[in-house]
Amino acid sequence: MSAPFRKILVANRGEIAVRVARACREMGIATVAVFSDADRDSLHVRYADEAYPIGPPAPAESYLRIDTLLEVARRSGAEAIHPGYGFLSENPNFAEACGKAGVIFIGPPARAMEMMGNKIEARRIMKAASVPITPGSAGAVTSAAEVRKIAGEIGYPILIKAAAGGGGRGMRVVRAAGEIESALTACRSEAEAAFGDSSVYVERYAEKVRHIEVQVLADAKGNTVHLGERECSIQRRHQKLIEESPSPAIDDSSRARLCEAAVRACEAIGYRSAGTVEFLADGEGGFSFMEVNARLQVEHPVTEMVTGIDLVKAQIRIAAGEALALRQDEIRIRGASIECRLCAEDPDNHFLPSPGRIDRLRAPGGPGVRDDSGVYEGYVMPPHYDSLFAKLIVWGETRLAAIERMRRALDEYVVEGIPTTLPFHRRVMSDARFVDGDLHTRFIEGLNGRSPHAGSQAPDRALDLAAIAVALAKESGARRMSAEAERKGRGLSSGWRQAGRRRQMDDRL
Repeated sequence: MSAPFRKILVANRGEIAVRVARACREMGIATVAVFSDADRDSLHVRYADEAYPIGPPAPAESYLRIDTLLEVARRSGAEAIHPGYGFLSENPNFAEACGKAGVIFIGPPARAMEMMGNKIEARRIMKAASVPITPGSAGAVTSAAEVRKIAGEIGYPILIKAAAGGGGRGMRVVRAAGEIESALTACRSEAEAAFGDSSVYVERYAEKVRHIEVQVLADAKGNTVHLGERECSIQRRHQKLIEESPSPAIDDSSRARLCEAAVRACEAIGYRSAGTVEFLADGEGGFSFMEVNARLQVEHPVTEMVTGIDLVKAQIRIAAGEALALRQDEIRIRGASIECRLCAEDPDNHFLPSPGRIDRLRAPGGPGVRDDSGVYEGYVMPPHYDSLFAKLIVWGETRLAAIERMRRALDEYVVEGIPTTLPFHRRVMSDARFVDGDLHTRFIEGLNGRSPHAGSQAPDRALDLAAIAVALAKESGARRMSAEAERKGRGLSSGWRQAGRRRQMDDRL
């Protein structure tokens, strides 16, 4: 099969940039990496065929600079841009700017992103498409009296949420009428500060629910298919830690209704590319729409493992205007897959970030084991970005076989020099509730009888501040190491060949 593009710019960093570059290499497509000053020695820079500096470590001055990225695309001759996840991956302005610059954006149309970017509008569209939504307000709320009226209709607890929110930000749980006024004020202020939009709305809040999402592919020819569901209920402060496919709680009947609803959701907004429709599920067959993630998901490998479909390659071919290669009745779900997110965090110390040098690294291998990593031995994790450094994914004929394989792989994984979440994952894989599939979004609060925040009642904001303090304390050291790396690496173009040459030069000096 011929390559749909000659050269693609990957507008991201870390493991996802390496993942996209690997797919491109297998397709015969040259890749262009971009890197901030803090990422000069990153794996994605070494892996790509070309690499260009784009500015200081702060994302706003580098990875979020649309003008800079498009200038790199122009200089390098890249025909398309893959945004990965995070950064500009769901920014409709970026998608539009790519189009105006004559560069293909590998993702959904800007209009689809705009429709799903506002959660109030998304709820309206989904309701019209007969996709179940959580009971709540029909639109934005601005007064405590409005919130009290809605709460009286749907019952407590309720959730006040930012219309433009995401990542667990701009949300407040309200359990009694007396909490409404302060929660509404705080939520609106946080929404304005974080997203530039103070609009908020109300939903009913469920204490223990499952987070289930459906992977979808849609092309520009009018074809939309689903690739089954993922269970993503193991979360910390609304951030996923472990994902698997299929969900142990979904039977064939529920799966059919869930996946059909996801396809309807995507068709309602004219979606194109790989996307994910997220739902809250009650574990008894009921579910309601949460949001559409208009991008590749961190957890996409578990779907790839059970379907055998490379989602990045599918995205690239869809962006080039090709029709989907498979019909719905040709897609098979085989076995079970689990993913553990490996982060530079200390799980026994409130998951505090732990940037620094990786002194020793040994990834597991063997049958059914995949390691999507963005680091190498000797690499210095910078404090400026997400703490995720690798994803460990396994496959087994059954869910229990996958769990046993994950236990073996986690035991083989060696990371020395920085605390990581490896001990946390080993603990989860041995937890009887996890093995039984008894999952919900507050699962880790009772992990082995221990809270992951044991010994502390510190609220999220205090934990965030503590994390920032640790990161800043380590930043000065990392900065010195980055400066040294920059001195050594000045003039770096890209690729393993260039990296090897540079090391040879350093050895001669």
